[in-house]
Amino acid sequence: MIENFRRSVLDLPISYSLGYSWCSGSVLSIVLGLQVLTGVVLSFIYVATPANAFLLVLGETIDSFFYWVCRYAHIWCVSLIFCLLFIHMGRSLYYSSYSKVSVWNIGFLLYLLLMVEAFVGYVLPWHQMSYWAATVLTTIVQGLPIIGSELYGYVVGGFSVTGVTLIRLFSVHVCIGLVIVGVAVLHVFYLHKSGSNNPLFILPGYSDVVFFHPHYSSKDIFSLSVVILIGVGCIWAVPDFVVDPDGYIEANVLVTPASIKPEWYFLAYYALIRAVESKIGGLVLVTSIILLLWVPTSNLCCTYSSARQCLFWLICNVFFGLIYLGICHPNTFYLFICNVYGIILLISLFCFKGLWLVRTNSHICGNN
Repeated sequence: MIENFRRSVLDLPISYSLGYSWCSGSVLSIVLGLQVLTGVVLSFIYVATPANAFLLVLGETIDSFFYWVCRYAHIWCVSLIFCLLFIHMGRSLYYSSYSKVSVWNIGFLLYLLLMVEAFVGYVLPWHQMSYWAATVLTTIVQGLPIIGSELYGYVVGGFSVTGVTLIRLFSVHVCIGLVIVGVAVLHVFYLHKSGSNNPLFILPGYSDVVFFHPHYSSKDIFSLSVVILIGVGCIWAVPDFVVDPDGYIEANVLVTPASIKPEWYFLAYYALIRAVESKIGGLVLVTSIILLLWVPTSNLCCTYSSARQCLFWLICNVFFGLIYLGICHPNTFYLFICNVYGIILLISLFCFKGLWLVRTNSHICGNN
């Protein structure tokens, strides 16, 4: 067993040209483990009823320093996870890692599961913003043709978001957390089986190979140290920076917040859904973008193509622009810009994935 671990981890052959952007996956795994650990601790004090959920979460974290640290670590780990996930997926897109179909498919499934898990976890404290965010976003399910009404009733457990919904979401939160751990392990397994790509697009072989330890493990440790220092600094210096002010107000079904918005990592999709008048139209637009983001192709050439570089950075700018627009008040001007950005993002992703379908080798890339 020790020999297998050494061969598959410590003595794993990797390309010498891997930079710090490849550390995002291993750091993400550690932060995900910390998130699971703090989540288990917080589940000890949580009761999935509207009368107790808010008071117990805030009451225990105020009275106990240990639970206060666990709660804010749990909150900040979510933001760190999605920051690292965007870096990880961006690097995979830039260097065409989606050509490794099995690794990319499992990794993208992990991204979708993390989004569901984050949304469900956001509802559990049962504060004002989480309740109304759940109310708004679950109505999207109701807009689905044919099965929308029945599916909505099954999701919320009635005619609207109630305590029954909270019980179901807590159960889903725990179950999906276990699934995420399993999918993450499977993702690492297939990655080690197929091997990582590299920025030089060197084909698999032993011409540019070193052992994972100590050449690359030192980079992982340094990157992890930086991320942990950033996280600890944020918890002590600005613990409420990523917490909405309505997060300290208990959910009130009779009072609607002036501006309902989800967490920052959902704002890009939220801005698109909000900009389209039809619920089905917004759902189709977001689904199309996610599908284009996922679809794997056989392309192996990216960094040596100026056109693909321009498309990649255009996609990044539009995506982060949509995050900013999701924060803004939904007036006519901002909604128009969101529609324009949505169309640009859709076309850019289609060109990025669709115009380079012919498999090329590193020599052709170098000539480009």
